[in-house]
Amino acid sequence: MNATYYRLEVLRFVRDRVGLFFTVGIPLFMYLVFGAAQSFGKENAGHGNVTFYIMVSMAAYGAVTATTGIGASAATERSLGWGRQLGLTPLKDRTFVSVKVLVALTIAVIPIALIYAAGALTGARADGLAWVLCPLITVAGAAAFALYGLVFGLWLRSESAVSAASGSLVILAFLGNIFIPLEGVLLTIARFTPLYGLVQLSRYPLTEGRVMSGDVLINEGLWIPVANVAAWLTLLAILATWLVRRSRGRQ
Repeated sequence: MNATYYRLEVLRFVRDRVGLFFTVGIPLFMYLVFGAAQSFGKENAGHGNVTFYIMVSMAAYGAVTATTGIGASAATERSLGWGRQLGLTPLKDRTFVSVKVLVALTIAVIPIALIYAAGALTGARADGLAWVLCPLITVAGAAAFALYGLVFGLWLRSESAVSAASGSLVILAFLGNIFIPLEGVLLTIARFTPLYGLVQLSRYPLTEGRVMSGDVLINEGLWIPVANVAAWLTLLAILATWLVRRSRGRQ
């Protein structure tokens, strides 16, 4: 792993104030408005309260926004000629990939850490184990969304890929039962969307599989979010592989 390249990549992201705002500022703002500021946040939700439940959701949204953006930018860099520039250096492809993965993990931690810190100061309550396991699951799951961004970058092959990938997450967050509790047909549809499995697994140490549907919690088997994550991870990996091969064929 090239430490210098890693440091430069992290600094490049941190200096992007607009990108940092959308990755950290918006999820934090939404947590404060829809979680910390609401009177119902003190109500019980599994092994904690509703404020903690919303905090986990917003942290997951911020984390996937970060990793998706990094995946899309990596693909765009390669398609716009940055890969040829790197080819003139001793940097190997596997090093490039490993650095991007580590950068994605590092950046994903930023919104999670800030939102959890805000939660600790604004009434989020849960068992001690949930404070440890929920963010760890979120980081691990969000790393897979670098593939989601990679697919957009390889497909669009332009600088708009990052905006398109990150923008689509807003719609997926609504459909994935992140922003508002869904019920009925909408909840059934949500179970087939990419973000549902990740967020439900992130909440699992808190809810033990119960899902907020409207104003109540309903039981859901662990296999549902696990199957969701596995299916989307497989599909995205297949799409990314196909798009990489197609892009090589055009060169």
